[in-house]
Amino acid sequence: MSPVRRCSRTACGRPAVATLTYVYADSTAVLGPLATYAEPHCYDLCAEHSERLTAPRGWEVVRLTDGSAPARPSGDDLEALANAVREAARPHDRAADPGGGRTANPVEAGRRGHLRVLRSPEP
Repeated sequence: MSPVRRCSRTACGRPAVATLTYVYADSTAVLGPLATYAEPHCYDLCAEHSERLTAPRGWEVVRLTDGSAPARPSGDDLEALANAVREAARPHDRAADPGGGRTANPVEAGRRGHLRVLRSPEP
């Protein structure tokens, strides 16, 4: 027996990349990443058959993305990263505080490297 799981479609011998499960109570077909184990009530599909999948009229197809696939960063992600780098590079005033070691920020209780300890703001 081959260790590679094959597409469940008749006469298709390509390797499976996705698993299809039907939720009959909700009239939904769920197509997600390849399941860890082959289940008798699920169907393994190759890339071509998973892309061309359609559901019966009145049914909904839910396509779950593979969390292990690398996602392309958006412009917002890159801007947030740049802002975080700028914030980390900004010099901080580390002068001794006469208030018993409290920082200038009333919510920040302490710092340890890049981590901050925050206390709840008072009402």
